Amino acid sequence: MPHTRTRPALPLVAAAALVGSVLALGAPGRAGAAVPDTVPLQITNNSGRSEPVYVYDLGTQLSSGQQGWADAGGAFHAWPAGGNPPTPAPDASIAGPTPGQSTTIRIPKFSGRIYFSYGQKLDFRLTTGGLVQPAVQNPSDPNRNILFNWSEYTLNDSGLWLNSTQVDMFSAPYAVGVQRADGSVSTTGHLKSAGYTGFFNDLRAQGGGWAGLIQTRSDGTVLRALSPLYGVETGALPANVMDDYINRVWQKYAATTLTVSPFADQPGTKYSGRVSGDVMNFTDSSGTVVTSFQKPDADSVFGCHKLLDAPNDNVRGPISRTLCAGFNRSTLLVDSNQPDTTPADFYRDAVTNQYARAVHAQMTDGKAYAFAFDDVGNQESLVNDGNPQQAYLTLDPLS
Repeated sequence: MPHTRTRPALPLVAAAALVGSVLALGAPGRAGAAVPDTVPLQITNNSGRSEPVYVYDLGTQLSSGQQGWADAGGAFHAWPAGGNPPTPAPDASIAGPTPGQSTTIRIPKFSGRIYFSYGQKLDFRLTTGGLVQPAVQNPSDPNRNILFNWSEYTLNDSGLWLNSTQVDMFSAPYAVGVQRADGSVSTTGHLKSAGYTGFFNDLRAQGGGWAGLIQTRSDGTVLRALSPLYGVETGALPANVMDDYINRVWQKYAATTLTVSPFADQPGTKYSGRVSGDVMNFTDSSGTVVTSFQKPDADSVFGCHKLLDAPNDNVRGPISRTLCAGFNRSTLLVDSNQPDTTPADFYRDAVTNQYARAVHAQMTDGKAYAFAFDDVGNQESLVNDGNPQQAYLTLDPLS
């Protein structure tokens, strides 16, 4: 399940990001599939916070390709035309559950996001290119001082894919779940007891600029930690934070071969990587060079993009995904056969994605979406079912 990121890193007025491009999930729809047009989503407020909760279901309607929102009953509403500068979007908020209570809405066949905010409605705008997503790495974003988060989902004729994500930020905690036809329920995304504060304490203790990812409100409320990608982009995290590890990887594979087997179901498909200068060349079994990577920087590593771009193909993309996971988890010096899917090997180097390490460390099941290709080795926090009876979103304590 590839996780692609919507990247609203530009200032608000320029960041027209298409909701629903965040997840490229699921197989193509099957004609005549039994998945209903809407599925109930039960939202439970176990946050312990007293403020009102506002919920939004925003995305792309799969049957039409239109962007819009769904109301509590699952009815689709297309966004009106936007402007430049961006114009206010219609109020798509749904009243969320009060503390200790649950609210059930219906979610339609979308690829999109379920947002929730505490105490204040989110400020959504529309440009001529579509919806502008909140971009809290931008100091002038109107949502910067709001405590909020989102889950990503795709519901189509093949079923439901619903995740908890920390790819862009770690903030108000929540878990997701799905009830199957046999009545069983799968859940993921719950933090350990005191895991929320534990995560922030861990970042503060790291040194090296990692504490700079944390954003607080003027009243002292901790709002979130930005992903390290946004940390590098905004200068909150030093741009050279991964250089030592990247240099050691390049040095090793100038003299050793890196073997990448990107498909778990195709163990015979292997690519061999060797470094020559600033380039790592990958060859197939015949010795033909099939793709090459320039020596990456932290931006490319944390974002799994730019010098580690991963197109949706059968060669470069899968190799890049594997490299991205190896760099973020710091497993490329542990094992010259990648991907390394043994969690005990992850994040052991002193130079690593400390944000991702801290997120995974606080999850009850160890699963998280702490960077874009955290699904390499099935480490992602995702529930999926081809015949979902009900979905769940649980707002967990901020403690």
